[in-house]
Amino acid sequence: MSLLNDFISLIYPRLCLACEASLYKHEKCICAACKYNLPKTNFHLEVENPVSKLFWGKAPIYSATAYYHFSKGGKVQHLIHQLKYKGKSEVGITIGNFIGSDLAKAPLFDTVDYIVPVPLHKKRMKTRGYNQSEMIGIGISENMKAQLDTEVLYRTFASETQTKKSRYRRWENVKEIFAVRNTEKFENKHILLIDDVITTGATIEACVNMLINIKGIKVSIACLAYA
Repeated sequence: MSLLNDFISLIYPRLCLACEASLYKHEKCICAACKYNLPKTNFHLEVENPVSKLFWGKAPIYSATAYYHFSKGGKVQHLIHQLKYKGKSEVGITIGNFIGSDLAKAPLFDTVDYIVPVPLHKKRMKTRGYNQSEMIGIGISENMKAQLDTEVLYRTFASETQTKKSRYRRWENVKEIFAVRNTEKFENKHILLIDDVITTGATIEACVNMLINIKGIKVSIACLAYA
């Protein structure tokens, strides 16, 4: 079987989805060089960081982070493109593993009870085949003592894409598209809300402002990248 896999690799080489270098057998979609050299933010170690400051005066959050810095045309953008538009769900799970490993050791995040991906509408889910934020959440949950939940927070209807919208238009686009159900599950719990890229924070803000109506809830945020 090992010889067969080696032969297949010669014809269809496994490539890093960030830099397109050949992967070694133990590497999963991202090579070791990219894993250690992609631009990490380390925001999870800071109470006041650029992501948490986005929500000052807008939504009450406990802590916030994004794993990578996003730059146009960079490797992080390429990975996100593979995740969202090329069917590479393994990118989300793999990077989620990286994120979860760091957050499990961070005092600001070590009390998380539930991991909650920003919901994708069922029409978008049907087109894409999966929710990219859920894939990140799956990876995070594998390295944290927290359970993934995709039921309590849900999207009521599909919104337009947020790309190229202004801060106000982004907020208008998502302000009333989320709802909650079976809220007793989250009462007095610490929730980690997951998204792929955070820019203005409008989508996250809309989610948080629905979740905070639940008794005793505490909401934190983790995103794959900060633009």
